[in-house]
Amino acid sequence: MAKKLVNKKQTKITSSKQKNQNQIKDLKLELKEEEDKYLRLFAEFENYKKRTSKERIELYKTAGQEVISSLLPILDDFSRAIKESKKIKSSTDFVGLELIFNKFNDVLKTNGLLELDVTTGDSFDSELHEAISQIKSDKKNSGKIIDVIEKGYKLGDKIIRFPKVVVGQ
Repeated sequence: MAKKLVNKKQTKITSSKQKNQNQIKDLKLELKEEEDKYLRLFAEFENYKKRTSKERIELYKTAGQEVISSLLPILDDFSRAIKESKKIKSSTDFVGLELIFNKFNDVLKTNGLLELDVTTGDSFDSELHEAISQIKSDKKNSGKIIDVIEKGYKLGDKIIRFPKVVVGQ
């Protein structure tokens, strides 16, 4: 009988040890799952921070795009007026106009506006130029820019107005 009591106690002890080990295994598994969830959530949050930071920087770079885009026709008018004033013999009357134009141009440049450098004779690139017409030309000028109708501009790395050109055919 004493043997049976000892065996019962031992089986109870081993069964309780078994239960404890199973609980420990379950808890370790649960802990691993929670650690995995935590790591995924942390990685997601880090990606979110990077993405929003990148978007904020991009927004800052092009924040004045609408305003600057609306000022481009005025810049064009100024440059045409300067060009025409140089043809007039009494162009000394237009010195103030040139000063205002230069100041206006400098303000736009300090805000990130860059003029796209396009000259006649350059090869036409549909990614950088907007062809408004094609004219027949000799083979030497085929696919080349014949005339620049309207200047193009970049704000930072983004082209906000493509140069309008005439292309030789």
